[in-house]
Amino acid sequence: MNPITNQIGTVFIPVRDVEKARDWYCNLLGLPNDGEIFFGHLYVLPMNGTSVVLDSKIFAPDHLFKAPAFHFNTADIEAAYQWLQEKQVELVTGIEHNHWINFKDPDGNVLMVCKC
Repeated sequence: MNPITNQIGTVFIPVRDVEKARDWYCNLLGLPNDGEIFFGHLYVLPMNGTSVVLDSKIFAPDHLFKAPAFHFNTADIEAAYQWLQEKQVELVTGIEHNHWINFKDPDGNVLMVCKC
């Protein structure tokens, strides 16, 4: 039996300032931002499903996501687009193929929201 599962456990996102990144991501996702920062550089976003960890120790320009490494889900891509605009998030694309949007976090990581 294979001891390695075919399941993603965590996605790490490199960030400059873990506290500022925590606040931005929690605001974006409508999450409380009162969780503990571990070891002075890690914050685990309280997600459903696969975990997302913000890590200021791995931040370097060559570690940034220049293309999305994952996507956030949405049932309503138009509402997600409007939400991003209201939050003044830097959009990289409009709604593409009525299915997805790319945008940047404050550190320059390219992220995606996709209609599922």
